[in-house]
Amino acid sequence: MRDDRHDARVDDWIAHAAGLSATTDVLAAWERAFGAMWQRTQRTLGEVTLTAILDRVLSKAAKRYPLLSALEAVTSGVSCKELAAQAPEVPRAELMQSLRYVLVEFLTILGNLTAGIMNDPLHSTLAEQTRELAEAAAARSEASPRESHRASPTE
Repeated sequence: MRDDRHDARVDDWIAHAAGLSATTDVLAAWERAFGAMWQRTQRTLGEVTLTAILDRVLSKAAKRYPLLSALEAVTSGVSCKELAAQAPEVPRAELMQSLRYVLVEFLTILGNLTAGIMNDPLHSTLAEQTRELAEAAAARSEASPRESHRASPTE
């Protein structure tokens, strides 16, 4: 059963990640967000179960988005190293849509497996990652006017 809150949480994260200018920054942020959810879930389900779930998610995702076959399951979640090498050639919208798919699928499978018990903790974890993206964006926008002010000639 799909929980619409998964979509809402992931869409919020995606909206903030889309503001990152470099694709490599988007992938690094996604890797951190997925890693945070991985750690939160690993405490409850254990590495073996979680790895089996991740293998299923990545297999399903790669069938739908072949570019995701470059994602690699690692002990901390997912590595985007290979995908980052291909990323400059991938249209940004396709990349964002494919990353969204993995997050929603991961949340959906975990929610179904745990009868929804993990939904709130994982939503909170993803919300924290979203807040970190928002705070970083605010810091960048505050720094930008000061940098351009310093760079402009004085009268």
